[in-house]
Amino acid sequence: MFATAAPIASVTTQGSSQVFSLDIQTLLIVTLLAFLPGIVLLMTSFTRFVVVLAIFRQALGLTTTPPNILLIGLALILSAFVMRPTLDTVNRTALQPYLARQITFDDATKAALGPMRDFMLKQVRKRELHLFVDLSGHKGEYATPDAVPMLTLVPAYVTSELQSAFQIGFLIYIPFALIDLAVAAILMALGMIMVSPTLISLPIKLLLFVSIGGWSLLLGTVARSVIQ
Repeated sequence: MFATAAPIASVTTQGSSQVFSLDIQTLLIVTLLAFLPGIVLLMTSFTRFVVVLAIFRQALGLTTTPPNILLIGLALILSAFVMRPTLDTVNRTALQPYLARQITFDDATKAALGPMRDFMLKQVRKRELHLFVDLSGHKGEYATPDAVPMLTLVPAYVTSELQSAFQIGFLIYIPFALIDLAVAAILMALGMIMVSPTLISLPIKLLLFVSIGGWSLLLGTVARSVIQ
């Protein structure tokens, strides 16, 4: 049954194509899977979503609820929804033609990087892009953002995602911080200095968040913040 499987990679020497053995193909698959978490973290919207959700949990006053594994799962689901058009393009132009043996492994890699690159260029900020272009020592050498290499674009994209995540997190934090301040002021006015404001403000924040359909509002707003 292995004879009908598409080769993972091949080497072309003097016009002839040499297909890697099954052991080498397995090794290449395991190696690619090892890089998969880094690809998800650095080349998708996962970073923005997980940072915003972590800031929201801190603003709510809960340290371990929802747990980290749940926040990561929500971030992955949102990333899958947001990245669906890009992933569909990668599947159509790179993965399926390669599995059908219509293109080589190198051509499939280039075809897959194209849609991912277009997605990152839509999200990256000019300041961060200029910063990493300057740090790379190639200032003024790129006529357009499309000419910037991936090794420069990826850190600029991740930094832009962090910037966007902190801006969204700041806007989320403000109403919860105002509730904490109001509760603290009321307790001080009543002379209840020994009572922790968090003890009173936490149920108020939970009630407010649930009453406005907070989870749908939060996840929808964060997902729509990504430029399609």
